[in-house]
This record gives sequence, C-alpha cells and structure tokens, in this order.
Amino acid sequence: MSGERIIYLPLGGAGEIGMNAYVYGYGKAGQEELILVDIGVTFPDMETSPGVDLIFPDIAWLAERKDRLKAIFITHAHEDHVGAVAHYWERLGAPVYARAFTANIARRKMEEMGHKPEYVQTVSAWPETQRVGSFEVGFLPISHSIPESSALVIDTPAGRLMHTGDFKIDLTPVVGEAFDRGLWESVASSGVKALVCDSTNIFSSHEGRSEATVGPEIERLLSESKGMVCATTFASNVARLKTLAEAGQKAGRSIVLLGRAMRRMVEAAVETGVLKDFPSTVPVEEAGSIPRENLMLIVTGSQGERRAASAQLARGKHHGMELKEGDLFLFSSKTIPGNEKGVIRIINQLSERGVDVVDDSSGRYHVSGHANRPDLEAMHDIVNPQMVVPMHGEHRHLREHVKLAQTKGRQGVLAVNGTMVDLTGNEPKVVDYVETGRTYLDGSVQVGALDGVVRDRIRMALNGHATVTLVLDEEDEALGDPWVDLMGLPETGRSRQPLSDVLEEELAAVVARAGKKTLKDDDKLEEELRRAIRNGAQNEIGKKPEVTVVVSRLS
Repeated sequence: MSGERIIYLPLGGAGEIGMNAYVYGYGKAGQEELILVDIGVTFPDMETSPGVDLIFPDIAWLAERKDRLKAIFITHAHEDHVGAVAHYWERLGAPVYARAFTANIARRKMEEMGHKPEYVQTVSAWPETQRVGSFEVGFLPISHSIPESSALVIDTPAGRLMHTGDFKIDLTPVVGEAFDRGLWESVASSGVKALVCDSTNIFSSHEGRSEATVGPEIERLLSESKGMVCATTFASNVARLKTLAEAGQKAGRSIVLLGRAMRRMVEAAVETGVLKDFPSTVPVEEAGSIPRENLMLIVTGSQGERRAASAQLARGKHHGMELKEGDLFLFSSKTIPGNEKGVIRIINQLSERGVDVVDDSSGRYHVSGHANRPDLEAMHDIVNPQMVVPMHGEHRHLREHVKLAQTKGRQGVLAVNGTMVDLTGNEPKVVDYVETGRTYLDGSVQVGALDGVVRDRIRMALNGHATVTLVLDEEDEALGDPWVDLMGLPETGRSRQPLSDVLEEELAAVVARAGKKTLKDDDKLEEELRRAIRNGAQNEIGKKPEVTVVVSRLS
C-alpha cells in the first residue's frame, strides 16, 4: 500500500448548490483508479446565461483520464445529481449504477439522447455492494425529498468513506425509506475515515420537520377553499405529490396532474414500486366537465420556470384550464435562491386574476429535504468519522460546516470545486488544484464557458447590436455609402435625429477620408468602421453596441 492514496476531487457542487460531480480515486499518485459520484446540471438565468438550456460541470480533467474511470454512481434522481448523465455518456463511457427509481429516470434520459438504456445498471440497497477496481461501493438508504435516495459506503484498501448525498433525518417520510439510525450506526461501527456530507442547511438552527407534518396543514387549507385549487411543488418530490393528492381527495376533489416532468416522476415511482396507493387522477381533457369547486390541479413550475404549467396558468389558459377570481394557488415548496424574480412574477400575475396565493412564508406547507444543523450534528455523531469533508453548498456553507466539525474535535477541510484532497493519512491534505468551470447546453450544442458564446450574448443583451455593410468595387471604391442595421437600440438619441442616420453619416465620413491603403486592408477598414459606430452611439445614446462589419468586394 506504500505510495498509494485516497483522493477526493469535486468538479461541481462544492462552492455552489447544484451541478454535483464528485471524483474519488485510489492508487499511486497520478495513476489512481477513479469513480464518479453523481453527474448533475444546474439551470440558467437570463442575467448570467441568456438563452442557455442547461449548465453542466466541466469534466475535461476526468474525460482525459476516462481509461481510469471504473464507474459512475448516482445517489438519487434529482436533476442536479443525474441530469447530465446522458449528455456526458460518450465522453466518460463508464457503467452507471443506481437504485431502481433513479435507474428508471437515468435510462429515460439515456434513451432520449440515443444511448442504450442498459448502460445503466440497477442495484439493490445495502448490504449489496459493487466491486469496481479498488473500490467496493454500497447504496445506504437515507431520507430525502425523492424516493430511494442513498448515501454511498465507499470501501478502499486504505479505509472506509461515507458520502451522504442529499439527506435529512426523517422517521416518517410518507414515500421512501425512513432514516434507520441503527443501520447507520452498524455500518459506521467498523470505523469511517471520512464523512463527505451535505451542507445545504447548515445555517438552519432549528430541528428539521418530517414530511408527515405537511399533510394535515394542507388538508386544513383545502377544506376552507371554495373555488378551484391549484398547487405546485418540485416534480421530483413524490412524497409531496402524494400528500397533495391525498389532501385533495379527502376534500372531495378530482386530481389533475399538469406537466410532463411531474407525470414522468409519478410513472417512474409507480413502475419501480416506491409509490403505492396514489389517488386516481383525471386526464386534463376530461377536467372541463367537472365543477370547478371539485377540482385540484397539481402542476409543475414551483421555481417560476417560464414554460412550466404554473407560468402558463398565470398568463392565461393551459390545456383548457383557467384560474379565476376566488381560486386558490398553493406554493408547497421553497424558492431556491436566484429564482425569486420568476416566482414573484407568477404570484403577481395570479393576483391580477383575483387568485388567492399561499406561499410557504408560514413554514406550514413545505419541509426541506436537507438536514438542518441539529441533524448534521447528529450525523457526525452517528458516523463518528476521523474527518469531515463538506460538500453540496456554497462557500459559506462549506466553511461553516468545517467549523461545526471542529467543535467536536474532528478534522475538517474546505474543498471547493477543483480542490484535490488526500484522505489517506490522519488528516485531510490539499494536494492539487484542477481547473474547473461550466459547460453550457445551448440548443443541441455543448459550448464551453471560454468559447465566448454566452459572453457575446450578454454583451448584446446589455448594449444592443449594429451591423455595418459596405460594398467596394474592383478599384476599391465605395459603391454608395455604408449602411447600418440596428437591433436593441433606441430609434433616436441626443440629437433627436434617427440614430441610424446619425451613425451612417459617421460611417460615410470614415470612408470619405480613408486612403487607398486603408480601403485595401479589410481588417483596418473594419476596425475604423467599428470604432465610428461605437463612438457615435456613445455620443448619441450613452452606449457602445456590439458591432458586426461586413465588407463586400466585387471582383
């Protein structure tokens, strides 16, 4: 074992919430056999990634070492843990292991991308384990806001690691497995070198609530509602979907599911046996024949997504359904930081329609799927690891989690994306830094963060765009004046003249004073025209637009 080491390297999810990807390795330095835990996505916003569809972690470091990658293990089926598995399959090519529900979701993703679903292998929970290279890995059930969430028990020749994945300590989770403290204690009793642990709710000092406490509150709310009821939550929170549907059923309402992602999650949960006795639902095509006061819609779009069912209903009709004055709309969810604007937009649109909106500001209609600080302390005590490695959180979460570990005398290390940590000895040691970043799915094409596509799009959004066209004849003489087409710019500026006219005068002046040498040099001519547009626009409207110059030469 001399010269061999255990390494931990987050490529996504450490220093941010979302886009999880964690590499573990064992072997001689630079020759380690590798496994990947989770490969997720995060979602774009108009301010930092306009037009982008999805954002992935940059896996260039791992792809360059794919010959050493033995397997990919997926802890659960949330998009920020499984969403990139099919997009990155060709670059990684390793077998994927997941429990039945997660495997069902992963296979659907593989098929959508044209990959064989059998690349995803279904495994059973602990004590079953998978031997891959130097690793032996088992899926240890843990409670979260999606069925069959699992921590990973990762055994290496140098010791046992435990990777919690996303978790909470919930003894009555409604759907899925309750937290089994005795099982966890038995698994940890042989000694755990490192606990790699969820950090999301480290700043929540109160004890976490069980999913079972939500149902009675929602039932009371529905019993007081006279019009149609619409509720939204995370599509993946199958337990909450069941809670909502059962509350609606008890209130004498027919249940309608709206949103492809929601129907897909329920189908997967039923197919894999994790969801039983889900109330019967009514196809949306038949809902129009049911009195409004007897209807409950459960819809996607709890985070303000523009194309989801919630946003569609807020703007008008969706599949023939329409919210009206006196109806109730319930957000049975927490708004993820960064999504506030989209959610508030929907709330205001609903309010304009006379719809009564109830969110989770009271804390009665939603519980988090992540462990609060007391639960994190309990997890530390149950596992009693030699060292704690915080993950799944922003920098401030990871830093606070390290402090929590140190209060009980345990070693902690703050390892953000790209930080390679050696876990072999008696304390964690940072041994290397790897370049990490983001890759964007833009339509059907993946583009790198440094490719300039998103950067240029942001610049155009901020500054507008001008296209300059100039035609020259065989003698390098201008055939008429150059002209400009403007996008995203005001029609007039300080001079009160049409902006295009003012700029075209500037362009004509540039061409008129250009010498033969400049007119023969495309690069120099384009630069002169570009500068004229930017300076002219700055004087007129206080902005320098992005400029495209097209010089056409007749031959």
